[in-house]
Amino acid sequence: MSGGLVFAMLGVGAGLSLLVAGWLVKVKDRDKTLAAILDLPFGERDVRVEALTETRSPIVKGTVGFAGRMVTQFDQKGAMKASLERARIPMKPGEFVVITTCAGLGLAALLYALSGTWVFAVLGLGFAPLFANVLVKRRIAKRRRQFEAMLPDALSLIASSLSAGHTFLRAIQMMCEESEPPLSEEFARVVAETRLGDPVVDALARMSARLEIRDLDWVVQAIRIQQTVGGRLADLLHTLADFIRARDEVRREVKVLTAEGRMSAWVLTALCPFMLLAVQFINPGYMDPMYHGVGLLVLLGTAGMVAMGASIIFKMTKIEV
Repeated sequence: MSGGLVFAMLGVGAGLSLLVAGWLVKVKDRDKTLAAILDLPFGERDVRVEALTETRSPIVKGTVGFAGRMVTQFDQKGAMKASLERARIPMKPGEFVVITTCAGLGLAALLYALSGTWVFAVLGLGFAPLFANVLVKRRIAKRRRQFEAMLPDALSLIASSLSAGHTFLRAIQMMCEESEPPLSEEFARVVAETRLGDPVVDALARMSARLEIRDLDWVVQAIRIQQTVGGRLADLLHTLADFIRARDEVRREVKVLTAEGRMSAWVLTALCPFMLLAVQFINPGYMDPMYHGVGLLVLLGTAGMVAMGASIIFKMTKIEV
């Protein structure tokens, strides 16, 4: 492979990466500007429409629009949109698909330039959407874990406010002022939906369905039952907080006991592709027979068995508490 072609492909990959990074920074800055303006009192400052609207070139606008229509056609239930919302990623599904595609093309160009084999370019192109999906799921899981860790203290704070004589909605507002994201973000959305006319319990139920946290489901059901039969809500919330703390202790103990199995799964899964890349870079011609005919079938079979073994190990170490 000529040096000019290698530098050209590296330039393409670097350009696409810079495009993705710039797009992400622009989206983040726009969201910060919007959040700052929403915090201002009404009529304090005039806002230009251009400061909050998206200004794109016709090519980018058409590409994003086409990607959005394709996502709508193949994802009629809106799973991608719901996942981006739960992960708090400020992107539309079309934007997310375009950015993932650009990242995949850049990674494929980089791998092809380094290895000189089209197999690695195909692997890089397929790895980008897989990595994007894993990134979204990990972000959702991280926010869920943070919410679960903050929930007992939040319930205790709400119960203390109720004992002091505040209403349930006011207690939630005070808890939002004292808490940190993601707890404050989700409960602030509950308060906003309540101000628009929805009952508090229904807004809490939607938050529970959005976060998919079992402890929060129990809290919502307990509050709904308490509003039906009556009783002291503060005592109920204190009891739920103690129960959730006890469950969290058991959950952490199980996570520690299964850490060795999960680490083994990650190491064994990453060992095969790492060795393949190492041999390819150290001695490029050694693996050439594996990229033709029966060799490709062997590689695909090996990848399938590695993925199956990793899924079995992860399933064995995943214990629901």
